[in-house]
Amino acid sequence: MAFGINRMELNRWKETVSRGEIAYLTHYWLDPRFPGMTTVTKVGCSDLDRLAGWCVSHGLSPKYIHNRSPFPHFDLIGPKQREILRKEKQWDQVERFHL
Repeated sequence: MAFGINRMELNRWKETVSRGEIAYLTHYWLDPRFPGMTTVTKVGCSDLDRLAGWCVSHGLSPKYIHNRSPFPHFDLIGPKQREILRKEKQWDQVERFHL
């Protein structure tokens, strides 16, 4: 279940992903498979080669890309989520979600 974002933010993410650019969307999230995790960042890009390259550049395996057309994405959670959002200077998301 996702919450903590609005329609405008979601649409902006979808538009950026559709243009083949890397886009970040963080939201609150609860999933019993991941106890203690309360947020997820969806890193999306419709250009799968570019998204795979992004994964490799951050030491992540592209095999975990969710290839869901039209919005392929990689889910970031936990310490790696904080690390990458800070590295990518996604300060609004870091501050808003206390990462």
